[in-house]
Amino acid sequence: MNKRIEKMTENREKLLQAARRAFAEYGYAAASMDSLTADAGLTRGALYHNFGDKRGLLAAVVDQIDSEMAEHAKKAGSKADNAWDAMLAEGAAYMEKALDHEVQRIVLLDGPAVLGDPSQWPSQNRCLQSTKQTIKKLIADGTLKPVDVEAAAMLINGAALNAALWIATSSNPKDVLPKALDAFNTMVSGFLKN
Repeated sequence: MNKRIEKMTENREKLLQAARRAFAEYGYAAASMDSLTADAGLTRGALYHNFGDKRGLLAAVVDQIDSEMAEHAKKAGSKADNAWDAMLAEGAAYMEKALDHEVQRIVLLDGPAVLGDPSQWPSQNRCLQSTKQTIKKLIADGTLKPVDVEAAAMLINGAALNAALWIATSSNPKDVLPKALDAFNTMVSGFLKN
């Protein structure tokens, strides 16, 4: 990689890390672009060059954190004995991340308010594709009823995402989490073949 590309990559990462700190501490609306770029040791020009504007920077930060949430969920699922238990573990791990302050503030509160419907985010689409593959496998091995794969994936992913949003926006997230997990598992179990 040439020096210019290395420097651009380094600057982009500095801006992402500074934005994560600022958005988590102050929220999107109150985060100052001047303070954020100063924290990164860069100029506003670098921010605009890399992300277009403050909204573009938030979109990149949300994608990064939401992708990390999905990776955390996959790691939890990889410890399960079978694909069914893995899918449940992934949903639970994703919802549990809603207790994390950075995730709450940036992804689950400011993200939807500024970027719109989370189901339209690239990171959520990647999760949806992964869930579709799992559902196909579970239908093929006889674990799940022969339902429409896309419909099932949309409902399961939507339930996990909305549960995470509910947890993050509640006045007592730690009390809401077990309720959300129980309801999620009950709902998803409806897809099991009798």
